[in-house]
Amino acid sequence: MKIAEVRELSDKELNERLDAERTALDQMVLNHSVSPLDNPTKIKEKRRDIARFLTELRQRELKK
Repeated sequence: MKIAEVRELSDKELNERLDAERTALDQMVLNHSVSPLDNPTKIKEKRRDIARFLTELRQRELKK
């Protein structure tokens, strides 16, 4: 997800997406430890998406 798309989301949507991404990341890591994923770079992409959500939430918090 691009940062421009993240900026368009509301705070509530960001928190919901953050929870969903964290759950998906945990599941992917667990699955990857049992049997290798076809594309392990998806784990890296999930971590970066989570970082984007957290960064945007923090920026909004500092603006208030």
